[in-house]
Amino acid sequence: MNWKCYPQNLKVRLITSFFNKAISSAVMPFMALFFAEHKGPVWAGLFLGANVFISFISTLFGGYLSDRYRRKNVLILTSTISSLTFALMTLSLLPEDKWIILFAMSYMVFMAASSLGRPAMQAIIIDSTTAQNRKAVYSLDYWITNLSMAIGAMLGGLFYLHQQLALFLVLTIVSISLPLVYGIWLQDSSVKQLEKKHRNIFIDLASNYQIAFRDKPFVMAVVGGMCIYAAEFSLNSYIGVRLADEFRSVFIGNFEVAGVRMLSILNIQNMLLVVLLTFLVTKITDRFDKKRVLLSGLFLYAIGYTVITAANVWYVLIAFNLIATIGELVYSPIANAEKANMMPEDKRGSYSAFSGLSFSGADLIARSTILLGAFLVPSMMSVYIGVILMIGTTLLYGGLFIFQSKKQKELLELSKSL
Repeated sequence: MNWKCYPQNLKVRLITSFFNKAISSAVMPFMALFFAEHKGPVWAGLFLGANVFISFISTLFGGYLSDRYRRKNVLILTSTISSLTFALMTLSLLPEDKWIILFAMSYMVFMAASSLGRPAMQAIIIDSTTAQNRKAVYSLDYWITNLSMAIGAMLGGLFYLHQQLALFLVLTIVSISLPLVYGIWLQDSSVKQLEKKHRNIFIDLASNYQIAFRDKPFVMAVVGGMCIYAAEFSLNSYIGVRLADEFRSVFIGNFEVAGVRMLSILNIQNMLLVVLLTFLVTKITDRFDKKRVLLSGLFLYAIGYTVITAANVWYVLIAFNLIATIGELVYSPIANAEKANMMPEDKRGSYSAFSGLSFSGADLIARSTILLGAFLVPSMMSVYIGVILMIGTTLLYGGLFIFQSKKQKELLELSKSL
């Protein structure tokens, strides 16, 4: 399936997703620094922590809204709010004494609106693909995401400190163009919409997610994904902290590679490998059985991150980061496509939002490794990460293939008996 054959909605979704991710990657990593500089580290920590909670709740509401109403309308509304609040953030930077409270409130609404629209963005991929071509599209989406994040991080790194206002102005213009693109080119596709069953919207929302929570195979896949993503997230939490404290500097001429720079090298290596190898790995894995490919990818991924957790030698870190990234390239498109195949047509937004628990939970597990690492030596932390990855692999594989097959057989037998 080449680009010319893609449905228009899918093209719009992939292109706008690129710019969305680039905007976020250019400024979001610096928000902790920005608020700590102007309001203090304690205020910054509490404020950003509250935003994580608000974004999570917004995602759940966004999943419900994207199933109840036209995805196009949801995206136009949320992207318009996002662009207006981003413009307010830019406006608050104009005075010499920056309007920090206006910036903070605008940032909070921006994050909430972005989270509201995210499930609709995810559901459009499922609406516009079939079970046969979904893996290829998810591979492309994965590649675009990493490319946009790399470009955004590069722009942020180059311009945030000394050209902050100019950076925000350019990103505001890009942000304002997104709702216009949705309004002009995104088509209202005839997707089955969720029927409202309760008068109270909160009861209706809770009832909707209760259905997803009772879907045992899907819950297993979500929890399994949470355990698996936790290893990757630990790279910028426990592993980063450990490298900063323990890594012995390596010199390339007069250039010193200390722990923090080693962490940056690992992140850059991961992004470059994804951009360069995604389509090659996908082409190779398409020749083999998807169940074996998934397990092979997860095995490589687990070996890589288990070693990286404790390794302290530069070439070992780079070699096993390569192995972990290839494993991620192998398993990720299959896992995403299979999870998408499990979503009912009228609940794709809600299921996509529920699936986001994988990332929230993984982030919490990764943060906890910093605390646990204060009591355990690196080799024990390596075992800990290895065990989590084994549990994640078992749950993900079981949910996607074993229990999902049983569920489908039961539904088939039930339909025959009726």
